[in-house]
Amino acid sequence: MNSRPEGQRKLLLKKMKGGIPMPNKPFQFLDLPRKPPRELPVNIRVEGWSEVYGRFESEEAAEQSARCLDCGNPYCEWKCPVHNYIPNWLALVREGRLFEAADLAHQTNPLPEICGRVCPQDRLCEGDCTLNDGFGAVTIGSVEKYIVDEAVRQGWRPDLGNVQPSGKRVAIIGAGPAGLACADRLARHGIEAHVYDRHEQIGGLLTFGIPPFKLEKDVVQTRRELLEGMGVRFHLGIEVGPDVAFEKLLAEHDGVFVGTGTYAAVDGGLPGLDLDGVRPALPFLIDNVRFRLGLEDAADPADAIRGRRVLVLGGGDTAMDCVRTAVRLGASEVSCVYRRDEAAMPGSRREVEHARAEGVRFLFNRQPLAILGSEGRVRGVECVETAMGEDGRVGSMAGSEHDLVADIVIVAFGYRASPPDWLAAHGVELQNDGRVAIDNWADSSRSDGRGKQSQLPFQSSHPKIFCGGDMVRGADLVVTAVHDGREAGEAIARQLLANVDATLGG
Repeated sequence: MNSRPEGQRKLLLKKMKGGIPMPNKPFQFLDLPRKPPRELPVNIRVEGWSEVYGRFESEEAAEQSARCLDCGNPYCEWKCPVHNYIPNWLALVREGRLFEAADLAHQTNPLPEICGRVCPQDRLCEGDCTLNDGFGAVTIGSVEKYIVDEAVRQGWRPDLGNVQPSGKRVAIIGAGPAGLACADRLARHGIEAHVYDRHEQIGGLLTFGIPPFKLEKDVVQTRRELLEGMGVRFHLGIEVGPDVAFEKLLAEHDGVFVGTGTYAAVDGGLPGLDLDGVRPALPFLIDNVRFRLGLEDAADPADAIRGRRVLVLGGGDTAMDCVRTAVRLGASEVSCVYRRDEAAMPGSRREVEHARAEGVRFLFNRQPLAILGSEGRVRGVECVETAMGEDGRVGSMAGSEHDLVADIVIVAFGYRASPPDWLAAHGVELQNDGRVAIDNWADSSRSDGRGKQSQLPFQSSHPKIFCGGDMVRGADLVVTAVHDGREAGEAIARQLLANVDATLGG
């Protein structure tokens, strides 16, 4: 990850010194336990699509913020992929300085209210909180969500009053988290951002992939209104290639950022994938959200799920989204099949707990071998039991083959990069696995072993084209896509405004 310059951190602390007193009760965590916002009871939440967690009231947010120890070396801050100033905005919330907290949160994270909802805090900031060892981590994600939700409700808006128009314009292809973060940073530099997306609404997988019980869609709509208030222009329902030529965008803009994600499903090459009743995970989730939003030609996915036995293959967060969605669509039985044990699951522990509470059955150490069918329709999955070897690899146990009965099988093995043809046609170098070759990013890794360095972070082999998010990293977290979009926006601004003060507005 790109670390925040130490000088920038010291300057921030100097500016804030004296404005935020030390907590009156430095050991408040001893008297006040960790308390997340109200959680919807299971029997209520599975009947609808509302977010599982409610929102803090102001007093609750202040009390939970006051549990922070204000560590001299805040592990939470450095574990966060965007390196949020977490102890500082927790202190601002404790002091009731909400608008200042919102300004500070946006200095590092263009989408704080979204990351507060969908980040796996248990593996990131809260997982590294000093209090997580015995006392209960500070509820960082819930406070982050509260800051923006409440500040916007009270009238806070990003302040770009000191930003001067540069006369520069940049095309952003993809209105997902990377594209939105890039647009935010460009706007703060006075650069006109034009965002193109093939969907009818902004957000990419924030809107269409993540279920509403994790991220209600009016939250994304509010972010759209904030960005439009900053001067960002959205061109929706337009797919680059079929609807507008990439050459045209490249010629009419001073720079281009591409953040189109990863959409090529990994299916494991299982026999039976073409059977009726087998669904890739992402189209299943997208169809459901489109129906919830009332979009044109969106059919009710419950018609295919209600009363049926559903098997979801995979163990990541997308698999958890699928099992929990199937529960809400009325499946008679929902099971998750994963080839390793529970400790090895790549997704959030919190999501697994939610799924289990909602009635999902977990079948660990099962490797799918084939999807079984009868007369063209799925009837189950053939599996073999697995065990971990001393080398950490998964091995099959001889003679343990067995069949699992299912009416619907959802394949959630992950997604690979699927770069559009027009990128390579314009000289953008790709890696062997289809990801865009960007040297100067999180870990400077390349699959081909070459060491060529780009001039600017997230700049492709074409000097005018920048790329970030999953199409560079492979399928990853929302917050890492936000990081990439933010850093790419800063890099584009440096390229276009070489002689202009690059201080952020707002």
